[in-house]
Amino acid sequence: MNIDQYLPVLLFIFVGLGVGVAPQALGWFLGPNRPDAAKNSPYECGFEAFEDARMKFDVRYYLVAILFILFDLEIAFLVPWAAALKDLGIVGFWEVMVFLAILVLGFVYMWKKGALDWE
Repeated sequence: MNIDQYLPVLLFIFVGLGVGVAPQALGWFLGPNRPDAAKNSPYECGFEAFEDARMKFDVRYYLVAILFILFDLEIAFLVPWAAALKDLGIVGFWEVMVFLAILVLGFVYMWKKGALDWE
């Protein structure tokens, strides 16, 4: 077994680990740790930090997460389409317009049903 064959792979692994671990370790050791009431207050999740992990919370958080993923995936489909628009021609343009129309209809339906209202 020749170690020279594996040297680039090992170097890649060590550099990847260094890039991933070093900033986190530096932040942990050098960063300030001054928790106060504002930092520990509910922010995005809506319930108090440091409570029981198995507590029940509102289903609307799941709904917002699913909506975010849905519209995030929409952008993931639109970027390659925009890059290849010249090659797709007018047929590709109208296919994406139908795709966007279906998404807009779904968005309007959710809006009318009150899925986007936050109480």
